[in-house]
Amino acid sequence: MTTVVGTPYYVAPEVLKGSYARECDVWSLGVILYVFLCGYPPFEGDSNTQIFKNILNQKLAFDPKEWSGVSDKAKELHKTLIIGDWHSDSALWNRDLSKTYDYGHEDIPRMQTGNIALQMFTTVTKSPSGQNFDSNETDARDNITALAIVQGWPIKTWSSLTERAIFQAEKMRDLSLRDSKNLMLIESQSDLKQFMIKRELNPTLIGGLIGTEGSHALDGDLTNIQRLYNKGFRMMSLHHFFDNKLGGSLHGITKQGLTDFGKQSIIEMLRLNIIIDVSHSSENVVKDVLDITNRPIVVSHTGFNGYCESPRNISDGLMQSIAKKGGLIGVGFWDGAVCDNTPKSVAEAIVYGIELIGVDHVALGSDFDGAITPGFDSSELVAITHELLELGLSDFQIRKVMGGNMFAFLQQNLPTN
Repeated sequence: MTTVVGTPYYVAPEVLKGSYARECDVWSLGVILYVFLCGYPPFEGDSNTQIFKNILNQKLAFDPKEWSGVSDKAKELHKTLIIGDWHSDSALWNRDLSKTYDYGHEDIPRMQTGNIALQMFTTVTKSPSGQNFDSNETDARDNITALAIVQGWPIKTWSSLTERAIFQAEKMRDLSLRDSKNLMLIESQSDLKQFMIKRELNPTLIGGLIGTEGSHALDGDLTNIQRLYNKGFRMMSLHHFFDNKLGGSLHGITKQGLTDFGKQSIIEMLRLNIIIDVSHSSENVVKDVLDITNRPIVVSHTGFNGYCESPRNISDGLMQSIAKKGGLIGVGFWDGAVCDNTPKSVAEAIVYGIELIGVDHVALGSDFDGAITPGFDSSELVAITHELLELGLSDFQIRKVMGGNMFAFLQQNLPTN
């Protein structure tokens, strides 16, 4: 056997070494059962190469760390912050987020330990086999279809990306109803105000928002924008790792700008006061969006190319253009965005961003529970606060980037009611 064939998460070590036997199928079945029981793949990575490396090492991708080196000053400051994160894929997995897990990156108890107040939960509906930062085919085999089947999602989600998005959103809504003492969904400025009042009385209450990871979730139908809005979606990213009907992805083939359908979609999103997220969009799409909109946009999870030169990050010049229109940049927690996966690298990228576009335009965008390997989970965000203090940021600056900017953005850009 000379060709490695298989879906990355499920490939056995023997296959990667060039051999195959019945035991390889047993390995793959074990991975499927692990996902079914736990809601998360046992071996992760932000590229196929990293996934294969973790499989060969037979070591789980996430290994919680103790942050005994965090200063007392950082701990005290962290307790007083309103912390907000623009991007988490936790709704994708078959886990009850009201419970604590020793795998994955995020659940409500760990978020509360990390003092997260605001969390954007994004719905992942399609992910191409062989996913990479450089070039992905739109019609590549989709990994999420298999995941939906394995996790027992409704049959209608197997063939409709819109239904997949709605299913994940409804999971979060059900969770907020079951666990209302710990999670409240926010859909408007009025909700945000009520949330802050409730959080004064209940400091561990988390405000959740719902967004898409790519507008292929529209299934090519403009009317689905209204449908998703009605289901609680308040942010829509335009792309994921491949080109779609709206235009080119940063990681697609064409790198083109917005199509006519894409422009129509932007206009409809603006009409509904849906926040537009250009993470994963080609630079030409970003330019076109900036030309169309008179409202600020976000890049929910990314890095600054001047700090970390990576095909995952758009140019610093475009970041400046986004900031000039009042936009926000969410700094990611993984090596593809900040060239490492440590709190220090995240903090250094934040400081770089402040110097480039100003403290009002930098925020957090973890990508927790996505196909990444961060060096810490949501319970350990105090480590970022510590590193920001070590780098000389003031308490005022730290308050803004850790969540104050996200709160102010939502306060101004969510629908009124």
